[in-house]
Amino acid sequence: MKQEEILNIEAKGCFDFFWNEANTDPASPGYGLIRDNTAADTRDFASIASVGFGLSAIIIGIERDWISFKDGKKRVLGTMKTFWNNAEHSEGFFYHFLNLQTAKKFEASYDCASIIDTSIFLNGALTAAEYFGGEIEALFEKIYRRVDWTKYYDEARNMYFMGYNPETGGFGAWDMYAEQMMQYILGVGSPTHAVPAQIYDGFERSLVTYGDYTFYNSPGGPLFTHQFSHAWFDFRDVRDADGVDWFANSVAATLAQREYAMDNPDQRAGYHGNSWGVTACQGPNGYVAYGTPPYKDGIIPEGNDGTIAPAAAAGSIVFTPKETLDMMWYLYENMPELWDQYGMLDAYNLEGEKAWYADRVIGIDKGVTLLMIENYQTGLIWELYGRNHYVKKAAGMLGLERVDA
Repeated sequence: MKQEEILNIEAKGCFDFFWNEANTDPASPGYGLIRDNTAADTRDFASIASVGFGLSAIIIGIERDWISFKDGKKRVLGTMKTFWNNAEHSEGFFYHFLNLQTAKKFEASYDCASIIDTSIFLNGALTAAEYFGGEIEALFEKIYRRVDWTKYYDEARNMYFMGYNPETGGFGAWDMYAEQMMQYILGVGSPTHAVPAQIYDGFERSLVTYGDYTFYNSPGGPLFTHQFSHAWFDFRDVRDADGVDWFANSVAATLAQREYAMDNPDQRAGYHGNSWGVTACQGPNGYVAYGTPPYKDGIIPEGNDGTIAPAAAAGSIVFTPKETLDMMWYLYENMPELWDQYGMLDAYNLEGEKAWYADRVIGIDKGVTLLMIENYQTGLIWELYGRNHYVKKAAGMLGLERVDA
């Protein structure tokens, strides 16, 4: 087997998660919703971020002949109808978790709608609109136009609120660099409730250095913050008005994590050059937003206990192709316990007498892995997203300009 064939094995497993772990009952209010993860006790726990990745995954499945165009279009159209007609929302923003059957806010969900998870859903819906056109595009337009980005705009501080309550207003802040780049594109590009382009200047950029790499890091340093927006918008050869190259920034952040694993300051059993990468994932003690130093202003993640998430490296395939392929090959050859019907399980930990492997896969980790593999191999999702007229308009307004390679 050639090394790159591992990418196709993992990609098919990722796709199968999104296709199989969805509500497929056409009579259900929750048709098309996708589970957050595969744990046995979360059967009705749907994630709108999973759906966002899943809508793009269906396009990939069609292009790779894993499903027919007819079947893929039917699933996407029904999903879009669910989000227009049934999915619970506030000011157009959807709740992070929905009940898979009813499309209402899941009982254990957050008490406010989610701007970042809504953005992830919209990214998937936008790519579907570009790919299918017609009624799917019309439904995207309705859903997108309904979102009132101004409700999440803290004008006094020129940044997005982290959350919003219709009774009490906004709270928290997207005040530092993280995964929110997509929110500027979607919010500035809105045809109905746009925020001003100056919001892009509102978040703090703080350079950090680890070993040989200097980059803008996110609070706590999990790698998903350097991946999610890049799964749809192609930042290659793009500079903002300040000359920042966000693609190169993600390359540096990813290589810094690998260098941290090779340095292994805490002497973790599983850390080395072919076993690296931490991000938010399922650990031995539950879901944790793992990260690596340098940490911003003392913001330290919940604790690195030796847990490694394959999606941290696999979701960075466009940034570090050699290092990612080397790791995926190593995991395929040496950890058969890590692989199941949906590709690599969410995480592993080799500390202690017995190795620990996650008992589930998680939608957002499968999603960023699949989209990044597709972008690495064909550029399909980047191309679809980048040709959308709202994205083009917003990129121009934000000063995100392509330069000669």
